[in-house]
Amino acid sequence: MLLAVDCSTQWMGLALFQGEQILMEQVWQTRSHHSVELTPAVDQLFKKTGTSPKDLTVLAVATGPGSFTSLRIGMAAVKGLSLALNLPVIGIPTLNILAAGVQLRDMLLAAVLQAGRGRLAVGWYEPGKDCWMPLNEMEVLTPDELEQKIRKTTLICGELTVEERQTLARRWKKVVLASPAECVRRPAYLAQLAWERWQNMDVDDVVSLAPSYLHYKDTVPG
Repeated sequence: MLLAVDCSTQWMGLALFQGEQILMEQVWQTRSHHSVELTPAVDQLFKKTGTSPKDLTVLAVATGPGSFTSLRIGMAAVKGLSLALNLPVIGIPTLNILAAGVQLRDMLLAAVLQAGRGRLAVGWYEPGKDCWMPLNEMEVLTPDELEQKIRKTTLICGELTVEERQTLARRWKKVVLASPAECVRRPAYLAQLAWERWQNMDVDDVVSLAPSYLHYKDTVPG
């Protein structure tokens, strides 16, 4: 059984996965209360499914990008469980989790997260045979800089405010907005991606596994 933990942003998520079935999934928005809410939520996950930490065989954690504090809390919790129960850990990039929940289309995909200071963390993907394939490294862009990079029809999904969705729909002619449901970052997809790696015994080193934080510079990568 796999426990998936995603604390990348203000949206937190947990999932229990048995390989063929999601036993339980929980997604909620916190107000920077990750450290207070995470452990009780994990305990409730086990209670509601009639399982216990001893049933686990592997752990999965979202590695970012995301906020410094929230990522550290999620990573520390997973590493603590790993060391206490002698379990392997698999880290999955947060934008890959987001992309995994979006239906394939014949166009580019930009998966975005709020990066603060009016900027977005952006991951670019192209449609593969069965899933979205990452194209390059994550970028931190302002909405205007993102618009300048869109030269052909592009699907955008992720953490967008109501105002941002309205602006994108009104101003950007080459943008297709994913539905609000597809924009929710679901831990079930984190669990599924990690389980696929687990089947190939592709695990991370618990000690060296580290989050990918958002770094700000005076000049934004283009």
